[in-house]
Amino acid sequence: MFVDEAKIRIASGAGGNGCMAFRREKFVPRGGPSGGDGGRGGDVIMEASERHNTLVHFRFNPEYKAQRGRHGEGSNRTGPEGKSIVLKVPVGTIVYNDETGELVHDFSKPNESIVVAKGGRGGRGNQNFATPTHQAPREHEPGWPAQEFRLRLELKLLADVGLVGYPNAGKSTLISRISAARPKIADYPFTTLQPNLGVVALGEMPDVVSYVVADIPGLIEGASDGAGLGTQFLRHIERTRCLVHLVDCSDASGRPDPVKDFDVILRELSRFGAGLERKPMIVVASKVDTAISSKVEKLRKHARKLGLEFYEISAVTGAGVSELAWAMARYVEEVRRRTDDGEGVAGSVLIDAEPETKTNKQKKGRIKPMAATKKVATKKAAAKKPAVKKAAAKKTAVKAVKAVKKVAKKAAVKKVAAKKVVAKKPAAKKAVAKKAAKATK
Repeated sequence: MFVDEAKIRIASGAGGNGCMAFRREKFVPRGGPSGGDGGRGGDVIMEASERHNTLVHFRFNPEYKAQRGRHGEGSNRTGPEGKSIVLKVPVGTIVYNDETGELVHDFSKPNESIVVAKGGRGGRGNQNFATPTHQAPREHEPGWPAQEFRLRLELKLLADVGLVGYPNAGKSTLISRISAARPKIADYPFTTLQPNLGVVALGEMPDVVSYVVADIPGLIEGASDGAGLGTQFLRHIERTRCLVHLVDCSDASGRPDPVKDFDVILRELSRFGAGLERKPMIVVASKVDTAISSKVEKLRKHARKLGLEFYEISAVTGAGVSELAWAMARYVEEVRRRTDDGEGVAGSVLIDAEPETKTNKQKKGRIKPMAATKKVATKKAAAKKPAVKKAAAKKTAVKAVKAVKKVAKKAAVKKVAAKKVVAKKPAAKKAVAKKAAKATK
């Protein structure tokens, strides 16, 4: 059961009250205040989880309350804190305050968590109010109250490619052909009543490119105003990177003009807002195995006039499916590089425009590292080399200066020693002369 909207009521835990108590023991007169503080109440935490893909667990259990903090006790004992609760939501969930309509948080990354209701602080016991002039206080504080909110949760699927078109245009058959998704497929309109996700993997290990495709239920004229539950379906493609517009060109559609079908869906996308009409788009003529050639040619000319890529496929026979899958991968990678603003350039890839076939399976359609990143790396390495050379030159210059100073010091020491020796020699000669004169006398 796919549930993409739910309303819940949450409440954090209130803080425990502070205690008023006095120490009463034998041989301890006037023991003084000993009331402990109250414990803090538990929080209500929301966390994005990849293990959940719907909000169905909130539909049947709409109320959540954290544990309150325990009251303080005597002997300066603080009350235990209340236990917090963690609510798991799927990635792509948007949380609103149902009473004010304010946006609380948008969970766009896995393992992202926020505190939506903070637990109350515990009150202070009478031990905190003791002073030298007020030694037996009877004041104590109650715990802070809990926070209560009514929240509205909306789930917007996080997919790279969104399949749009009239009902029964072949969207579910296509996603079952290119991924492991197995949606309900039948020959009547509105077979798909909820969005389906499929992971497409192209190429061979270790060079595999993958992206997520969302099969959006069929749209009709007036979908932006709610016709056919259109507003519920359209919000799931707000976060897609590109759109694939399937147009049924066979007689089974019962609509004679494929260009009119294309314009109707495009008009509904623009009326809904959120920039859906400005997203990169691929036009696909589906069911070409039973299509009328004049319809296909008319749609091709219209797509060329708008500057959009055009593909012909038959999801039943598999004709053109591989080429379309690689085109979607190329679009996804281009938009990823454009939206990442350089953050993912090092790990980005270039995808061969030519699709994978039996003859070029090992060479074509594989992912290759960007040559630009290699050039940048070599430039950085080349830029580092002069810096290393400068550092080495500085070290050698310092060593040379130190060696010159040492030589100068040694020379100065030798000169001083020589002067001392020269100065001492005349004195020694005079002493010898005096001794000789005394001996003769």
